[in-house]
Amino acid sequence: MPDTQAADTPPVIEIRDLHKSYGDLEVLKGVTITARQGQVVSLIGSSGSGKSTLLRCANLLEESQQGEVIFKGEPVRWKGAGRNRHPADNGQVLRIRTNLSMVFQQFNLWAHMSILQNVMEAPCTVLGRDRAEVEAAARRYLDKVGIADKADAYPAQLSGGQQQRAAIARALCMEPQALLFDEPTSALDPELEQEVIRVIKDLAAEGRTMLIVTHDMKLAADVSDHVVFLHQGLVEEEGSPDEVFGAARSERLRGFLSATQPH
Repeated sequence: MPDTQAADTPPVIEIRDLHKSYGDLEVLKGVTITARQGQVVSLIGSSGSGKSTLLRCANLLEESQQGEVIFKGEPVRWKGAGRNRHPADNGQVLRIRTNLSMVFQQFNLWAHMSILQNVMEAPCTVLGRDRAEVEAAARRYLDKVGIADKADAYPAQLSGGQQQRAAIARALCMEPQALLFDEPTSALDPELEQEVIRVIKDLAAEGRTMLIVTHDMKLAADVSDHVVFLHQGLVEEEGSPDEVFGAARSERLRGFLSATQPH
């Protein structure tokens, strides 16, 4: 849980009134969310509600047309407006993106590299860190996610759960300010899903700042400090897990939760 000291510092990620369209399709219609230091914020909602798009806008993989993206009190600088709006400073984009490490649904590991090489690649090439130091850190993170013995294996030799844990180790090796998870368990069968959920819970217990897009309501309830329910590109309801899952106010949220409960 964020402490009072964290409340005095700027949030790690702050998104204000964000709008994002693809052609005529308006996906985000003015979304505001905040993730403070040490806070786990889960984004839930139906497919197409804008969750993954919001995550990709947060670390500037997608460009938004209106609104603010603020990293540790520093707003992204833009040039142009609307459809012609782009980040004005590529150096700023790179710095923010390397501080907001993304873990994707489909792992996105390089097939031609060993697991150790996958984890080391970005810190060495993007950040220019010392290879020996990066290798020591990479092995430490692989151990942390429970696959130290797979360092020399290739992605195709690993199960989906092991590949996703490798992807988490890769994100951690960037030493980011926050981790962004985009449906980290939805490509996995239930047994392998549990391996990844265990790692995410451990990271939450360490007090890491995380934004998690998930279809897994139990995961959101267990690890989150704050839950945001998106509906058709807007924040329909948000609050603590107890408020969102135990005392939903909006009819749409109640309908969504009832549809996602196991029968």
